[in-house]
Amino acid sequence: MPEITPQILAYWAAAVALLGLMAYASLAGADFGGGVWDLLATGPRKRQQREAIAHAMGPVWEANHVWLIFVLVVLFTCFPRGYSVLMNVLFLPLHLVLAGIMLRGAAFVFRHYGPSATTERSAEGAARAEAHHNVWGAVFGAASVVSPLLLGMSFGLVTTGQVQIAPNGRASIGSSWMGAYPIGCALLALSTCAYLASVYLVVETEGELQQDFRRRAIVSGTLTAAIAVGVLWAAEADAPWLSGELRSPRAFPVLLVGGIAFALSGVATIRGWTRAARVFAVAQTVLMLLGWGLAHRDYLIYPQVPLTWAMAPPSTLVFMLIAIPCGAVLLVPSMWLMFRVFKSPR
Repeated sequence: MPEITPQILAYWAAAVALLGLMAYASLAGADFGGGVWDLLATGPRKRQQREAIAHAMGPVWEANHVWLIFVLVVLFTCFPRGYSVLMNVLFLPLHLVLAGIMLRGAAFVFRHYGPSATTERSAEGAARAEAHHNVWGAVFGAASVVSPLLLGMSFGLVTTGQVQIAPNGRASIGSSWMGAYPIGCALLALSTCAYLASVYLVVETEGELQQDFRRRAIVSGTLTAAIAVGVLWAAEADAPWLSGELRSPRAFPVLLVGGIAFALSGVATIRGWTRAARVFAVAQTVLMLLGWGLAHRDYLIYPQVPLTWAMAPPSTLVFMLIAIPCGAVLLVPSMWLMFRVFKSPR
């Protein structure tokens, strides 16, 4: 039996964190996208569009953030040095993301349980109810846009290869926040969330409302593909190491299959194969993140934070890797039951 080295333990722990990130992107990413479409709801069915979004998100949006907590716990337990660098470098954007997540959750609840213009008997009461609805709706939509933008920009910044660690342990980024590559990553994250949400909503709606979201899926999918090409082009100049690794034999085949899944999700959306479109949309999200993880492989942040430098003692990793399956025995069936109850066809 081959010896389990500390490096192998670090790979396993990183793989677990990546799995959590995949789940968060596929589930909570669609929640962010739902907020985007709520903000951009237009046309004669504007109210019905927002009601469909609220109905789709209502039972599951809070539970989806379990995966963000899971990723953070794995990082600070298994890679404390790397977690320290990330929180040091990204202190402001990540705290703004958390503020956005809390604001959008509060706004979603306050708008849903606030007074309704249709139930108020007086014109004055109806006007106040409508104003209440509009204010919290704007907060919900704005926070849903800002959070994925900041997450995408943070991803872009830490993958440029310009993170520096001073002798006193302080970390900084030499690249600009306003560079083409970080901004492209921010827009790509936002458009991907919008695309996932529209594809999911096509499955959960019918008739003219379904056609509304199908058109949004086609537009956002086309925009996502265009932005992705721009990000790859910008990465050649701003993140040359990552760009080269994405073309490596271990990462490129996975990314190629992810691109094919993305194209198939677009075809399925256009042809009306709604459930197949959802499967392919999730597959492309998972495969793109897997390709990025394989490209990084030996690093949490290139070049300053290798996995073996950032990792906790092997005993901590072993304990964590044993504890996670034990927790999954409770978490996974609970999540499955929740989706089974609230997302199955009536």
